[in-house]
Amino acid sequence: MIKIINKDFDIPDHLSEDQLRDAMVDAFAYLIDNDFPKLIQILYKADVDQYKLKELLETVEGSSSAEVIADAYIARQKAKIETWNKYSPKKD
Repeated sequence: MIKIINKDFDIPDHLSEDQLRDAMVDAFAYLIDNDFPKLIQILYKADVDQYKLKELLETVEGSSSAEVIADAYIARQKAKIETWNKYSPKKD
């Protein structure tokens, strides 16, 4: 998954899932404050559902916007990987 994420972010290869989430939260917090157009571009390119994300941002309590966005982004990347694995040819 880090290989996919590194297309948009410079994330070290050896992070645990919790460390990856923390790095993504920090990255999205920076983008929210400093480069909103790039944030939108990354979410669009990752195919994060804008309507689902908007609903999450409006309803999730106890989490920052950066945390909600990071979780949605990571979930979308995981879903892509699952789909690729499901439909890619099996190696014997």
